[in-house]
Amino acid sequence: MFKALEEKEIEFILENNYIGHLGYVYNNSPFVVPITYYYDKASRAIICYSGDGHKMQAMRTNTDVCLQVDEIEAVNSWKSIAVHGTFEQHFGSDAKAYLHKFSLGVKDIIIEKEHRKVDFIREFSSKTYQDNIPSVFLIKINNITGKMRRD
Repeated sequence: MFKALEEKEIEFILENNYIGHLGYVYNNSPFVVPITYYYDKASRAIICYSGDGHKMQAMRTNTDVCLQVDEIEAVNSWKSIAVHGTFEQHFGSDAKAYLHKFSLGVKDIIIEKEHRKVDFIREFSSKTYQDNIPSVFLIKINNITGKMRRD
């Protein structure tokens, strides 16, 4: 049986995970890549960071993006949400503050879900960036949908 998720179920999935799949368009072709994220409920935005490459160039050109997050137990037992939003890059002290919030938030989720302690961002996010300056960005949420299947 398929069912639409209620808002509280959608929020729970978004708040209690840190790996999703980012969808964006580059040269009129869709791309989907795994990404580490943190949901900042206070600002209703997704915080991410990346090296300054293909993905960042694409999102600067077309700011419409989607983040898909799922919890899969089996082929007939899963929950999935799609966050549609707008890419917004941040710089300087603003970016540093968001990256700090990202790091602390993801660490808390890992402690809660996986019962392990992480000390450094590289332990849960394998992104690399030039000159030690990551590109920090938000996905400003426009809407979120969710579905589930339980047989």
